[in-house]
Amino acid sequence: MCGRFAQYDPREDYLDFLKPEVEYNGALNLEPMGRYNVAPGTRVLLLNQRVANLQLDPVMWGYQPAWAKEAHRPPVINARVETAATSRMFKPLWNSGRTLVMANGWYEWRKHPNDAKIKQPYFIYHENKKPIFFAAISRFHPDPLDPPEDDGFVIVTAASDKGLLDIHDRRPLVMTREASLEWMSPDTTPERAEELAHDAAIPADEFEWHPVSKEVGNIRNNDESLIQEIQNPVA
Repeated sequence: MCGRFAQYDPREDYLDFLKPEVEYNGALNLEPMGRYNVAPGTRVLLLNQRVANLQLDPVMWGYQPAWAKEAHRPPVINARVETAATSRMFKPLWNSGRTLVMANGWYEWRKHPNDAKIKQPYFIYHENKKPIFFAAISRFHPDPLDPPEDDGFVIVTAASDKGLLDIHDRRPLVMTREASLEWMSPDTTPERAEELAHDAAIPADEFEWHPVSKEVGNIRNNDESLIQEIQNPVA
């Protein structure tokens, strides 16, 4: 995953599609979120379950624990599903910080077969154009006014297959509705979460994609034109 996605529907639409069995603790804003170019280093509303209620918390996209900061390692934005549950960096987040990122689709940059410097962005989305949910793991403090320095989250990624491999070799882990709810539940064990991550992903053949403007490469751009299909892509 190259590090950009779109999250533009109202919050209520995502929750209505997910149909959680537990209550959402908060007021639902009916205004569209309108984020067509979500980038690392910005705060993103994460859907998580604490005890018996769902919450939405703004958390920084990117994770840098204290030991990584001391070693001058930059924040990371993704975690590979193959190793996240057992790695030094991500195991604590996997065990107690599983969350969901609400989205409408994500962007990948496809390299030209004859020139790797030429890249064409594509927007990838579910074939029915309904909301999707990325599996994420996080460390955050529920009080946004006083977050610890190592607050942050990463999106879990898996290997691409079928047609998606033509665009990029990695993709965000998008799970089914039922698996997404179980992923967030505090009752779900880390071992069960591994099973969900490996067995409950939405198949690649349910996604569609089309080329979009290179304007998405500039994080200052944020409007609906970024997800619209263009003609004559360069790759």
